[in-house]
Amino acid sequence: MIARRHVLRGLGAWGGLSGLNAASGLGGLGLILVPGTSQGQALSDAPLRFPRDHGAHPETRIEWWYLTGVLRSPSSDAASAPTHGFQLTFFRLRNDLAQPLSSAFAPGQLMLAHAAISDLGRQRLLHDQRVLRHGFANARAELGDTATRLGDWQLRRSDAGDGRSRYDLVMHSESAGFALSLSLRAPLPPLLQGREGWSRKGPRPEQASRYVSEPQLIGTGRLALRDGGTREVAARAWLDHEWSNDLLGRGAERDTPAPAAQPASPSVQAPSSASASSAWNSASAPTTAADKADRGPHAGWDWFGLNLNDGSSLTLFQVRSEGGPPVWTGGGWRGADGRQVDFEQQLRFEPLAHWRSPVSLASYPIRWRVRSPRGVFLIDAAFQAQEIDARRSTGFPYWEGVARVSDEAGRTLGWGYLEMTGYAGRVPL
Repeated sequence: MIARRHVLRGLGAWGGLSGLNAASGLGGLGLILVPGTSQGQALSDAPLRFPRDHGAHPETRIEWWYLTGVLRSPSSDAASAPTHGFQLTFFRLRNDLAQPLSSAFAPGQLMLAHAAISDLGRQRLLHDQRVLRHGFANARAELGDTATRLGDWQLRRSDAGDGRSRYDLVMHSESAGFALSLSLRAPLPPLLQGREGWSRKGPRPEQASRYVSEPQLIGTGRLALRDGGTREVAARAWLDHEWSNDLLGRGAERDTPAPAAQPASPSVQAPSSASASSAWNSASAPTTAADKADRGPHAGWDWFGLNLNDGSSLTLFQVRSEGGPPVWTGGGWRGADGRQVDFEQQLRFEPLAHWRSPVSLASYPIRWRVRSPRGVFLIDAAFQAQEIDARRSTGFPYWEGVARVSDEAGRTLGWGYLEMTGYAGRVPL
C-alpha cells in the first residue's frame, strides 16, 4: 500500500545515509537533498496504460515495487501454514539538489532496496538493505515495463497473455545468509486500487498515489539459507507498484480537516449481506467536532496485503494521526472472479495485542481486528520479532512480516503481510 511507502518526504534529510560506506554509492558525498520541482506538480490522473505503467515514472518523486509472499514445500497443500515469508522492495526516489550538478555522478534519481526472509519455524528475521545512484548498470528502473535491479537483486515482469503478468525475482545476501529466486504468475489482470488506480491517502487532493496491485501471484523457486540448506519452494505472493509526488501532501504535518464525501468508484459493488452492510456503517470514519479537533499530525500507517484461500484478496490500510482517530482508511476486496468492493473510509482497526521491540523499544500491535464491508477479520503476526531496522537506507525502523488472517471463529482464511510504521517514532512525512 503505502511504503512502499517507506521513502517519503522526510528522506530529504537522509539522516540514515551518513553511516553507509563508499560501496553504497552515496557515503561521503555530503549532499543536502531538498524538495524537488515535482513536489509542486499535480499527480497525473490519466488512465493507466499497460505495460507502460508497470515501468518507472521518473517524473514523480516517490515510487516503489514491493513484493511480499509466503513459501511452502511444493508438496504441501496451498491452504497449509507456510514455512517462510519474503520481502523484496525497490524504491526509486527523485532528488533535486539545491545547486544542481552537471555530472553523471549527481544523484538525480536514487535506488534503494530492502530484502528479507522470515523464518517461521525458527521465528527469526533475516534482512538486508542497499542504496545506489540510479542510472548505472547495477541500479536501474526501466520505463517500458517492470525491470528493476540494484546490484544482483532483480525484479522483472513479462507478459503472460490476456493482460496478465509473470514476474521473476532474484535476491541474495551474503551478509544476511539467504538467497531466493522465484518465478510467479498472476491469475488476473492488475488490480487498480481506489478509483481506477487513483488511491487517496487523506482528504486533501495531493494526498494520493497511483496504486496498482498484483495479488494471488503463484509460482515456484528455490530458497537457500546459510545455516538451513537449499530447498525447492512453492510461493503465493503479492506485488504493489505505487508512485506519487507527495504521498500525504504538503502541509500534512498540520492538523488535517475531516474528509469530505467522495464519489463511488465505478468498479465498486455494494455488499450483498445485511451483516456486511452493518459492518460497513459501523466502520465509518468519525466525523464529530471532537474527532475533527483531535486529528493531529500523521504518525504512521498500518497496511495489510492478504491472499485468501478462496482466491480472493484483501487490501486494508489506515493512516494514523498522533493522539487521534485515523486520518484515512482504505483498501478493498477482489474476488477470484475479478469483482471488487472498495473500502475507502469504511474500515475500523482495533489492536488486540502488542509486542515491544528490544531494539527500537517500539510497541507494535501484533494482533488486529478489522471491521470492513466484507465482514470482520482477525489478523495475527506469524511471530512477533519481524521488525526491520532500515536506518541505513530509508532512515527508520518499521515492522514488516508474515501474518495470518482468520474469521471471528478462528478459522484460517489465508496468509499475507502486515506493515506498521510510526511506532518507533513519528515517520518524517
